[in-house]
Amino acid sequence: MKNLKFLVGLISFAMLVFVACSTAEADTENNDQNGSDTDYDISSILSKFEGTGLSYAVNGSTVTFSTQDLPNHSSPYWPTNNALYESYNGTNSNWNQNPNKIGVQNISLTISLHPSEAKTHQPTPLGAIGISRNGVVFFNQYAGPNNQALTNEIDSFDQWFGHPQNTGQYHYHVEPTYLTQEFGEEAFLGLLADGFPVYGPVENGNRLSSSDLDEYHGHLGITADFPDGIYHYHITADDPYINGNSYYGTSGNITN
Repeated sequence: MKNLKFLVGLISFAMLVFVACSTAEADTENNDQNGSDTDYDISSILSKFEGTGLSYAVNGSTVTFSTQDLPNHSSPYWPTNNALYESYNGTNSNWNQNPNKIGVQNISLTISLHPSEAKTHQPTPLGAIGISRNGVVFFNQYAGPNNQALTNEIDSFDQWFGHPQNTGQYHYHVEPTYLTQEFGEEAFLGLLADGFPVYGPVENGNRLSSSDLDEYHGHLGITADFPDGIYHYHITADDPYINGNSYYGTSGNITN
């Protein structure tokens, strides 16, 4: 009788171990499919960065981008003697050119090649918060300190939805339509300073809005560049456009 009880107990224990292992394996598979495995490596997308005055160098577990921040497309903000100068020909009937001109910059962004979710999510600063694949920097959803809305600044965006600030630093607050025209609305568009990629406003044929994304303006999922899944941001047509109020990961170093 004692032997029988022992045998039943042993079988029950083995079944519990089997179920636990099976559940763990299923959870791992689900995490991999949903991109929640945080052992990310963004090295494969570095070759997509190409632009005038743009270079990058890998040093161990980081990549440093050096950019002159010069758009590779037309704009009324180029000096009139520049070959890329073009009068505004966009669709905003309230367009109003600001007094600034595009100028050469010296911006450096050092970003982790293995981004992961931050324990404490830091707010994005004014100024550069990331870099697009043509070397132009991304700005956040504010026009200035105290969380000033972009309402008035939007009317100064050129036909490709960028503009320069007072030192000539050209930037995108919203969708860089030159890039989505060139590469597609589902395409990889750049990186934020925390190392996580930024994609266009369409995913799997569906146009996204901010309500489809989390508080950082992204989500976990598979992309064309990361078939095993990764956390990534999406640019949308509604505020906050590129990023929420904070980075999902830990920001690298930006100097200019």
